[in-house]
Amino acid sequence: MRRDESVPSLVRRNTLQIGEVAERVGLSLRTVRYYEEAGLLVPTGRTPGGFRLYDDDAVSRLLLIRKMKPLGFTLDEMRSLLAVRDELIDPQLASERRAELRERLRTWVVLAEQKLATLREQAGVAEDFVVGLHDDVERSQTTVQGESHDELPEH
Repeated sequence: MRRDESVPSLVRRNTLQIGEVAERVGLSLRTVRYYEEAGLLVPTGRTPGGFRLYDDDAVSRLLLIRKMKPLGFTLDEMRSLLAVRDELIDPQLASERRAELRERLRTWVVLAEQKLATLREQAGVAEDFVVGLHDDVERSQTTVQGESHDELPEH
């Protein structure tokens, strides 16, 4: 990734350009831009040359989004959860509001656990399929050696 050399090193020290962020979190540039356009990520600024700059918080946010994606969270769900988390880090947050947000966060925990259970169930079905394919390979070898022409069972 080529840095915009017009940015003083002091400014660059705590920020990363989009390519560096994408590489660090294992996403494509296109995906990082997509999440920005969807309102899930906001650059901390831009270089004089117009390159987006991100800080460590943006990297952490993208890592969290990456963890949410396999669970099937929608963009709206991601946006909502991120808003709750963002608000909870405010040290000036009123205790009543904090309690409300914690309760909402507990709801997110339940939803994430449900989504994880579904994903595990789907993985189990996929594993059964792969085992069946291995069985088919074994049977096909036996069939060739034994000259049997029986059809393979369905899985």
